[in-house]
Amino acid sequence: MTTEIYLDSNATSVVLPAAISAATDAMGQRYGNPSSTHATGLKAKVILDEARACAARLLGVGNGRLMFNSGATEGIQTAVLSSLVALRERRDAGEAIGTLLVYGATEHKAVPESLAHWNRLLGLNLTLHQLPVDHEGAHSLSALREVAPRAAMVCTMAANNETGVISDLGGIEAVLADSGSQAYWMVDCVQGLGKLKLDLSSTRIDYAPFSGHKLNAPKGIGMLYVRAGAPFTALIQGGGQEAGQRSGTENMAGIAALGAVLAALERGDTFRTQAELCNFRARLADSLRAALPGVVFNNPFDKSLPTTLNFAVPGLSSRELMDVFDAAEVRVSAGSACSSSKAAPSYVLDAMGLPLWRSAGAIRMSFGPLTDEATIAAACARIERCGAALRASCLIPSDRTAVPHDGLLQLGVEGACSWMALDAASRSCIVIDPLPEHAARIEAYVRCQNYQVQAVVSTLPNAGRAMLVEALGRHFNRAADADEYGWPSNATPVALGNGAAASAITLGEQVLACVAGGQLRAYLLGTLEAAQLPAVSVRFAFSAGLAQQDLRDIISERTLLCPTRDEQNHFCTSINAEPAATIAADAQLDSAALDAFLQAHPDACLVDVREPYEFAATVAPLPAGRMALSVPLSRLAEYASAWLRAEQAPLVFFCRSGNRSMKAALCLRRLGHRHAYSLNGGLALASRQSHAQPLPMAA
Repeated sequence: MTTEIYLDSNATSVVLPAAISAATDAMGQRYGNPSSTHATGLKAKVILDEARACAARLLGVGNGRLMFNSGATEGIQTAVLSSLVALRERRDAGEAIGTLLVYGATEHKAVPESLAHWNRLLGLNLTLHQLPVDHEGAHSLSALREVAPRAAMVCTMAANNETGVISDLGGIEAVLADSGSQAYWMVDCVQGLGKLKLDLSSTRIDYAPFSGHKLNAPKGIGMLYVRAGAPFTALIQGGGQEAGQRSGTENMAGIAALGAVLAALERGDTFRTQAELCNFRARLADSLRAALPGVVFNNPFDKSLPTTLNFAVPGLSSRELMDVFDAAEVRVSAGSACSSSKAAPSYVLDAMGLPLWRSAGAIRMSFGPLTDEATIAAACARIERCGAALRASCLIPSDRTAVPHDGLLQLGVEGACSWMALDAASRSCIVIDPLPEHAARIEAYVRCQNYQVQAVVSTLPNAGRAMLVEALGRHFNRAADADEYGWPSNATPVALGNGAAASAITLGEQVLACVAGGQLRAYLLGTLEAAQLPAVSVRFAFSAGLAQQDLRDIISERTLLCPTRDEQNHFCTSINAEPAATIAADAQLDSAALDAFLQAHPDACLVDVREPYEFAATVAPLPAGRMALSVPLSRLAEYASAWLRAEQAPLVFFCRSGNRSMKAALCLRRLGHRHAYSLNGGLALASRQSHAQPLPMAA
């Protein structure tokens, strides 16, 4: 039984069971070619005709054309090609056609890309003009009024795919009419099917593309409406199917499935009402407000589809939110599914003029009109679980102090690293080389766990520590003066392994010793033995640029070198680390081989390298039904030090997709651990037959 809660219906939707049955029937029983005139072909043609007739009634097609195609992108291409071919013919005939190809700033990228493509290929050389939207995502009618007399084509949408904002199509039509514009008008109706009442023939809309998979039909099937009298040029020429409008043998399984969805819409007995959908959205919104303090919704609910929520949380990136929701098996997205894999702010929210933190941290939660009460109730419970996981990880405010962590924590951004050495027993820590980008995160972490920061030190002078010291307030130990590196004047003298003198500050049972090297500093973290820090007792060394040979006689081969720069995601290294190119190719295990591997190696340890909030939010079984240790990549150096000093039992790292776990496995192998592996494909592809309780994170 699946534990997944799917809330990404604006990307694609689950297929209606009746649609699956209709597609199966079309493939298994009525498999004929609808262009054939024999009985088998005629049975298939009935499917085609009935689906088209139903769509025509639902959409108010009137005398317009309605053809089946592969989906919205093909429909957009066909509409743009048809318009631009007609514009070129009119211009060649000496008619004035306008100079602008106008499209809404929040349109799906398929629209401007299609406009640019055909504009170039047809040699029209018209100017693409972006129509602005206001802070709620509505098209600026005043801006449209200014450019309408010069517009050759206007492209808008019925409802936005990221925000669900519903366009004022009546207002746009009035502006075009009042200005006397002769522009062709395309309206992307993909998100409107089944959610908005459409009577296309009563409008001046020339083209309206639709896509079946946005409303419970399969992928690869769609429709295009063309107003009666609007110009038309076929995108695909061939055997003359679809009355010569779109050649190629029809996708009968897809058409049958879409027909079943359209029939359900027409009957009105399958999908939720608008009132029910609005209630579902309100309940999700209330759960988000309770679980995620400060959450801000980027779409006005009174002007949006009731099936879409778009939100951001102060201090959290969209990646962090995506990860915690995915761990809880709540499927959401960061904006459009076509661009959510790209680490960039939402262009839709940028066009609305929202602050960068809202556009870069946006999450889209969308459900379909098939959604039921049980799904919403379960989603609300999972949202609370995600909030609790984020609070426990100190990523959002909490009334309770989190359980403190021991050891070393690494924070990275664009190849640079900040480090925190933590001691739970004394509730104290030392910050090393803090980056300005990490100041807020470190400050929140310290306050959440109620640490006292003994020092904020840098390997270079004045390297970004002042901002953090100021932010820490009472959590920073101001008992002693410090030099330009942040090193306190009351540090205790110690001897290093080579006999050289140094100074150190205490952190629980360990010390951090300072090693000067001209303009550079290095810091050694380890355990004193009779006022001396021998090389074998140094667990970690932090350096901005001191060469390994400068440290060789005061550290051991087991000392991990913790960089201030880590562009290659090595996390840490050592004086005897192997080059990455020499690592064996057997570092990956697929899910099929995992069970056999674990049976052969009963002492193997499963290690989850996802972040603590992902680990805490997890609801699905873990690989092979085994318990797992939570070691996020930010704490890999701490655990690697312990693993390398103990008997080397096999380590099998896993994460969501296999990317992070492979980095961990390669890190351990470079450091000399020969039995480190990564689960290829991660939890997304793992075969998980039984539930297992995750091991708690070590303090």
